[in-house]
Amino acid sequence: MIDRFTHAPFRLASLDELRSAIEQLGLDVAVSEDASCLAKAVEVKGHTIPNSMATHPMESCDCAPDGSPGELTFRRYRRFGAGGAGLIWFEACAVVPDGRAHPTQLWIHEGNWGDLARLTDECRRSAADSMGAEHRPFTVLQITHSGRYSHVPRIVYHDPILDPARGISPDQPVISDDELRSLEDAFVEAARLAFKAGFDAVDVKACHRYLINDLLAAHTRAGEYGGSYENRTRFLKNVISRVRGEGVVACRLNLFDAHPYPYGWGMDAESPDAPCLDEPRRLLGELRDMGVRLINVTMGNPYRTPHINRPYDKGAYYPQEHPLVGVERLLSLTRQARAGLSELVVIGTGYSWLRHLWPHVAAAEIGRGSAQIVGLGRQAYTFPGFAKEIIETGRLDKRHTCVTCSSCAQLVRAGKPTGCVRFDPETYRPIYGHVIRDA
Repeated sequence: MIDRFTHAPFRLASLDELRSAIEQLGLDVAVSEDASCLAKAVEVKGHTIPNSMATHPMESCDCAPDGSPGELTFRRYRRFGAGGAGLIWFEACAVVPDGRAHPTQLWIHEGNWGDLARLTDECRRSAADSMGAEHRPFTVLQITHSGRYSHVPRIVYHDPILDPARGISPDQPVISDDELRSLEDAFVEAARLAFKAGFDAVDVKACHRYLINDLLAAHTRAGEYGGSYENRTRFLKNVISRVRGEGVVACRLNLFDAHPYPYGWGMDAESPDAPCLDEPRRLLGELRDMGVRLINVTMGNPYRTPHINRPYDKGAYYPQEHPLVGVERLLSLTRQARAGLSELVVIGTGYSWLRHLWPHVAAAEIGRGSAQIVGLGRQAYTFPGFAKEIIETGRLDKRHTCVTCSSCAQLVRAGKPTGCVRFDPETYRPIYGHVIRDA
């Protein structure tokens, strides 16, 4: 008998075993025998996304010092393009150099937008070569400032839990309102360059406790960007209102920080560790009214609570819950958040732990109307061709699935070029070996 309060590795060979585990744990996770809906196109803002599968934005720390994509960056997006996903959500790209999580993170500026144009072009050409000339993946560039997780931390308020973990002293000054207004300008400029480089959309990143997510949770901040809901959402809405005339605007949004109120977003003031979707749902409605139609949902803080946004077999710690409980939380909160917001095209999260069974859970969520597209991050690292295989065969071979060992997470936290150590060993195992020896 499995226990919802005990962590356990993946040991499910079939859909029947998955259904049995769901029943034993008392979870609301649906399963569909037929995964063919994943091959269906999705319409958004006059664009056709050729199928219902996406690669998630996965930071990979393999860019040049000036923020331009490096050799491994080009290799990765050629592989993603050839893999057949209808939506390719390009990784976090900083809007200013000191907003990068690592000095080797993407950063878009006037001097290198042409390199990002070449990156999108090579991705699309690889997709056409693999999937046929009519297949054109929809491309999104995620623009960001890493805030407290920048390589030189910048904070918008003091958090007594997160500050010590980053070595942030109590007397470190917070980013001023004037600086935030200047950063709004930087986001707008980055979006302009992204559209100039040929991306179909930009994602104004508001998740994982980076700068904009921190602002959403800035209950204790004074001034025009903190305190009230209107103030805490001001930065995000200001940027979107200025960018939306340039092209399609998307947002990867935390629904639930899993970080106690008053320091977290989507948290219950009466029960500080529990989720409360009142404000996230209000924000989703306002973004819809502003013309945003593409929302990529996620949760948690990968630096502090990685099991919340990516249930795993192996990680930095073992949470007191079965990983399938974490999968259900991602699915159910997404379902709750989208209820009544049918105009939104939602990209769901939380499938990689399910191995070869994830297409059947994803298809069920699409059938329930919880999401229209399913996003895969670690799975895309492991086997970029997952979408093509599902389109061609209706299933995913269990030999082609992520084993959620968290080796890629170790690489990115070390600021090293990141990919799948297990399934792309010639490229990433030597790098991983250095990380382990240096730890």
